[in-house]
Order: sequence, then C-alpha cells, then structure tokens
Amino acid sequence: MPSVKITAKRQATLPAETCEALQIGPGDIVDVEPRLIDNEQVWVLRPRKKPDRSWMGSLRDQIRNTDHSMESIRHSIAKGRREERA
Repeated sequence: MPSVKITAKRQATLPAETCEALQIGPGDIVDVEPRLIDNEQVWVLRPRKKPDRSWMGSLRDQIRNTDHSMESIRHSIAKGRREERA
C-alpha cells in the first residue's frame, strides 16, 4: 500500500500510482473528505473537477478579421445605441 510522509511544513508528496489513479498532476486541487466506515474514520481524496475550457480559442478566426481600433469600437457602440432607440 502506498504511503505518504508529511513534512514539517505539512506538505506531502503523493506516490505516482496514486496520482495516476486520481488523474491529477501538478497544480491540481484535491478535496479531502472525512468518512466513517465500519466505525473507522477514513479520508477520501477526490480530485476537483477541472473547468471545461474546450471553447477557448473558438472565436480566434472571427477576431483576426475584426478592426479593434478605438474608432471602430466607438462606431460599433454608437450603432448599437441607435438600434436600441429604434
């Protein structure tokens, strides 16, 4: 059974096989939850779900062909205000 040693700064290094089983790596967050099983307190390690960022970069092609100058931004705001009034 893998073991974890706690340092003086309360830091721990998890064995590679534990990290692989939990599918975690450097920088990931692991929630620790106490449980009572057969009158014995045990701790459950649960990796925090990573946010879905698959959408990032999906507008890249549209942004490349857009004018981002202040003049263009002001024109777009004015156009939107005109449409709101209409």
